[in-house]
Amino acid sequence: MMDATLFRAKHQLWLRIAFMSFSVKDDKIKSRLYEFSQIEFRHLKWVAGSLYENSVDYDYERDNRFSIESETFFDLLQTTIDEIKSLHLLYTEEPLCERMAHDEAYIFRTLNTYLTTTLNEPLSAFNRSRTWPDALLTPAETDALTLFLFEELYKEYELIMIYFYRQIRATTAAQVSHFQDLIDESHFHLRSFAEMMAKMGILALPRTLHPRTYQITNMEKFLTDWIIEEENAKEECRKLSSAIRDEKLSNFFEFINYQESYHIEIMKKLLKEI
Repeated sequence: MMDATLFRAKHQLWLRIAFMSFSVKDDKIKSRLYEFSQIEFRHLKWVAGSLYENSVDYDYERDNRFSIESETFFDLLQTTIDEIKSLHLLYTEEPLCERMAHDEAYIFRTLNTYLTTTLNEPLSAFNRSRTWPDALLTPAETDALTLFLFEELYKEYELIMIYFYRQIRATTAAQVSHFQDLIDESHFHLRSFAEMMAKMGILALPRTLHPRTYQITNMEKFLTDWIIEEENAKEECRKLSSAIRDEKLSNFFEFINYQESYHIEIMKKLLKEI
């Protein structure tokens, strides 16, 4: 039977492939890797569902040495390939494990192909340059953007994992649908902010979540509090949009701001469901 060790390994593989996609500059490879990360996230949902059905506890902890930083693309590829090999030792003969193994056999072959058909480009995503390449920002604008991206990356990861946890435990189809909408939106925001961080050389993993963050007993209070949090996030987007003079960046943050508005409406629907 599947256990919490497998869940942790799958959680880490999802993060590894997602952040590898954020760090790579080649658009075609970036897109393919992100698609693979979404496959891994679906796997993670299926594993969590199976564990929950069998009353097996799991958490969002990561191994102490888990890291997504490397100097070259090939280093990231090789680490991911080795991780997939180790992961498969945890699979049983259950149909879900067979499905995951087949998916990863294709991912494995694709990653090996990249080792032989692409250039081993040095990665700038982790070099801490703090330079926005698409416009000349003032030090104050750079500081504001840096702080915002770190805070929002963590917030979006936190929301994905909270909604994910609650979706597994949802009691109605409407709840499942609302949580899926929120998860999808947060995936888009996470990817957007992470790719901006990679451009600035400050890409980093969000910190690990404590169980109290997502093991929510009072869902009504949580949703009420997060509606307020989303209102605050909208205000931070508005402030950043006003503080940065670059038109493209300002327009992007206005775009995010309006998306946050509808998240509040989805949460209100969830409140009625609960």
